[in-house]
Formats: sequence, C-alpha cells, structure tokens
Amino acid sequence: MKLTNTFTKGLPADNTKQVFSRVVEKACFSFTQPQQFPNASMVHWNEALSNDLETKFDEQEALAVLSGNKLLSEDSYAMCYGGHQFGNWAGQLGDGRAINLFDADVNGKPWTFQLKGAGPTPYSRSADGYAVLRSSIREYLMSEAMFHLGVPTTRAMSLVLSGEKVERDMFYNGNRKMELGAIVSRLAPSFIRFGNFQILAARKETEILKSLVDYTLDHHFPEIKGREKEDYLAFFKKVSDLSLEMVVHWQRVGFVHGVMNTDNMSILGLTIDYGPYGWIDNFDPNWTPNTTDANGKRYRFGNQPEIVLWNLLQLANAIFPLIQEAEPLEKVLHSFQEEYHKAYFQMMSQKLGLLESIERDRDLIESLENLLQSSNIDMTVFYRMLADLPVDISSSDFDAWTVLNQFKPAFYEPNTLSEKQLDDWNEWLMAYSRRLSLQEDSQEARKIRMNKVNPKYVLRNYMAQLAIEKAEQGDYTLVSELFDLIQNPYDEQKDKEEWFAKRPDWAKDKPGSSMLSCSS
Repeated sequence: MKLTNTFTKGLPADNTKQVFSRVVEKACFSFTQPQQFPNASMVHWNEALSNDLETKFDEQEALAVLSGNKLLSEDSYAMCYGGHQFGNWAGQLGDGRAINLFDADVNGKPWTFQLKGAGPTPYSRSADGYAVLRSSIREYLMSEAMFHLGVPTTRAMSLVLSGEKVERDMFYNGNRKMELGAIVSRLAPSFIRFGNFQILAARKETEILKSLVDYTLDHHFPEIKGREKEDYLAFFKKVSDLSLEMVVHWQRVGFVHGVMNTDNMSILGLTIDYGPYGWIDNFDPNWTPNTTDANGKRYRFGNQPEIVLWNLLQLANAIFPLIQEAEPLEKVLHSFQEEYHKAYFQMMSQKLGLLESIERDRDLIESLENLLQSSNIDMTVFYRMLADLPVDISSSDFDAWTVLNQFKPAFYEPNTLSEKQLDDWNEWLMAYSRRLSLQEDSQEARKIRMNKVNPKYVLRNYMAQLAIEKAEQGDYTLVSELFDLIQNPYDEQKDKEEWFAKRPDWAKDKPGSSMLSCSS
C-alpha cells in the first residue's frame, strides 16, 4: 500500500483550516483531522481485508490508525457535496461525520480509507460528527455482507468503540439518551457521490466542476482518454451502467437502501451509506424500512430502479454545463429504462434456474411475484427452497397444497391461503414445472445454479439488532458470529442453520428490527 493523497493534491481545497460548521465555496474538500480517543478499543477487525489491501497492520496498530489516534497522513479531509433529499434540493451537505484519512494505491488500484464517527467537520451542521455503536454495527456488518453477496459496495475494515458517550434520539421523538460512541473504518476506490458534482453545478462553479469530472476520469475511468463532450457523455453512460448493475443486485437479494438521496449515490455504482436500510422479509414491493419515508414510501423496494433513474437525471443536470446538449444525455437516460428491464428479466430468470429466457417467462415471473406478495411469503427462504422443487410435478393428480407444504417454512401465515390462492399456486407450479421440463439439464445442475444467485443467509435487521443488544452489554460474540456467517452466504453452513429462517414474530414491530430512522 502506497499513500498517494490524489484527491487533496489534484483538487481545490477550502482555504479555512479551522473546523466549524460553515458554507464552503469554491472547494471540493476541507482539511480535517479526527478527534483523539484515548480510551478507544477494538470491537472487531476485518483482518482478511487488511491483508488484501496490504496495510501490514497488526491489531494494535489497526486500533491506533482506525480510531484516528495515529495519522499516517496529515492530509485527512472531508468532502464538500450537496444533494436532493427525498426529492428536494438540500444545498450543501458534505461529510458531516466522515473523515477521509488518506488515498492509497494498492497494486495499481486506488483506495480511500475513511472513518465514520471520528468527530466534527465543517459539514457537520448542527450535528456532532460522532456515531453510536448500534448504527456502526449495522454498517460494519452490512457492508461486508453485501460484498460477499456479490453486491457492489463500500467495505469495512474495523469497528472501534470510541470510549466516549454520544447523545442521540433514535426515532426523533424526544427520547434522547446517552449511547456508546463508535467508529467504523470504511473503504472504497472512491467516495465521490452524485452530490459532489451537484453542489458545483448549483453554484455555477463550472471550472471546478470540470476539474472534478476530469479527476474522476483520470483516477477511476482511465479508459476514457479524452476531455471533450463525447468523453463526458461516455462517463455519464458508465455511471448509468454501474448504477443499473447495483440496483439489479439489490432487487435480486431483497435489499432496501432506505435513503436513496443523491448524496448517497456513488459515482462508481457502489452501495454507500448504510443508514435505515432493511431486507425484504415477506415479499412486499411497497415496503420501506425508513420511518422518515413511511408515508410517501419514495424509497420503497419496488421503486428503487426508478429512483436510481431519477438520481441519474439530477447528475445529468449537474454535468450539463460540460456538454451543453440535452438530447445525448436524455438518450442515456432512456437507455437505462430499456436496459434495466432486460437486466431484471435476466436476473429473475437466473433466480428461477432458467438456462435461457424466452418471452413467455415474463408472465411466469410476474405471476410468481404477485403470488409471493399476496401469500405473505419470505423472499429469501422461498427462492432458496425453490431449487429443491422436482421437475415432474405436472401430473394430473398434482395437488398444490402437497407441494406447497415443502415451502411451509417460507410462509408467514401458512394456514390462511384461500381456495383462489391455492388454485393460483397450483397453476403457477404446474407452469413452472412444464417450463423446467423444456431444459436439458438435471435437477442437481439447476439447484447448483440457483444456489449461486439465491443466498441462504442474509443479514436481516433482527439479526443485527440481536448483536447490537448484546454488544451494548459488552458482549461482542454475536457480532463475531454474524461476521463469520456472512462470509459465505450462498453455502450450506450446517452449524448455522438457525439463521436460515423467516423473521420471527417478535421482530415484526420491534424498534431496530423493523422500521428504522436515519439515526438508527
């Protein structure tokens, strides 16, 4: 690992060195250092990731560096960006509780090391720049869970207890209390967001905007060589493609980001900023885990692709000054819609174990999704069990309930299906069986394929909440157990079968296990 600090060397800095909340203009970042935490202690360290990135930390040095107590570079910084929040322009936002320690080169690839919760920055506004243990556990575990699921994401190297107390109101309802402070080390090739470009465009700082886009191309899209209109369009198409890939993965595994504001959209198509996220337990496209979004449901599961497209439109508006033509940007946006539907169809075909997609499979997929929703079925458990369905079930004496019984662990209310629902299931299962019979492959080969895209284990909210409750009592064993579980989410882990189950009844309405706020 070689420190490069490319961001601070290549882009304009805030002239003011002092750390106080303020408007920062004509700059891409502010130099900011973490607070010192003399009583910091390590909760969990991702040693494998540390080795992959050649940090050469032992655990003691990891604690010093990843708590912010030891600086490897004096050029730590917080980024300036803006964004649309819930569809409304919010102006300047910025890294309010994130501090980028340094940029580095690892085997020719860029990485930025960042601390979340290490103290205030000029962008902290009315907040304090710190983070609490519960939200830090969720982010630490979840970013690694997503990586091993094959979803583009930021990474996490450590979870540190700061040794300080932090005051928080978890649901913004007046119930403030002191909580354990924590710091997560986050890593990504870049933390540049759509909002980094938006704030510059909003302020008409076009020269700096061009500098930031050129920097992004130099360090993250080096295949784009030129710096003309066509090259900026190629950049926008790349970002569109990466964002599409990301959201298709979200829909595949049942992940709901919860707060898809433009400042939470990575320019590299990475899942970033794990706040009030959630998992689809019972399949419901209209569900959102975010209490702030409970009424409008803007960021509900089924609407995530449309929100990615809306956010891309805002990015197009931001880089328009470099292109000066709307039509080619609009063409990219239109192509996103077409390409998403194709990609989603292909992804769903893979979840069903289909070797090739044919047009009539669209009806099969749509019918299944309607059934999953109306029958109150757990998405993860159902798709994993579907791989065990025998092909030859379409005989004249076929009985849907007999077959559905093998899926009973996936039903939240298995004894409430109506005659109409049973008939619909009977029709779908026979149609699916007939479709599978057209393929020249064995049931075992199909099962292997399906189990590579349908995870057995996902980090459901209630699981993280159980780990949080133990950790708040000083017991980190469940954090470690879940960290081990998520390393191999597609594998049969015989000693961890307890986690292959639908959400328990007690977790349905429990704070932290169902709905969460941006402070959760």
